[in-house]
Amino acid sequence: MEAPMGAPMGALRDALRDAMRDAMRGALFALLAFNTGAYLLTGTASEALDSLAWLALLAMFELESGRSGRFDTGRLNALVRVVRIAAAIALLAALFGYWRQREWLDVINVSLWIGVVASLELGIRRPDIVARHRRAYIAGSAALYAALIVLVLAWLLRREWFDAYDAALWLAAFALLEAGLLGRIRERRAAA
Repeated sequence: MEAPMGAPMGALRDALRDAMRDAMRGALFALLAFNTGAYLLTGTASEALDSLAWLALLAMFELESGRSGRFDTGRLNALVRVVRIAAAIALLAALFGYWRQREWLDVINVSLWIGVVASLELGIRRPDIVARHRRAYIAGSAALYAALIVLVLAWLLRREWFDAYDAALWLAAFALLEAGLLGRIRERRAAA
């Protein structure tokens, strides 16, 4: 008797979906790295610090969220912590720079992203809390992302095309990261 076709097709579909997600993550990271280079070469010190810090944080989140347990101890954990602390210091310096330059959209942007990072930290460090309060977590995340979309629109209205494009890329990268995180939390909850 032949095996049903549904199981192999489902596995193939899942593998293709994962491959597409990985390719999208890689493309977004490459584009964001390019933008960071552009800010380093042509932007203000605040823009360069801001972009470098977020790129480092995105890399750390991708590493930690995709490989649970691997960064819990040892040198890798110490490295992740050092990178995170350096990124946090750079973000505070960028925020202060934006404040002094009266770049209010950038001040609001960094502040909202700090909220996104706090939400992701909760999801990575305490998935049990996120699983218990999933609706509130999703609502909070949606509110943060909606506010960030409004900033993209504001940059478009101000004809600051590169800032709008860059902000849209960051939204896509972190939304993809958060969607993956929620999927893993759902899988763990289903397995329990």
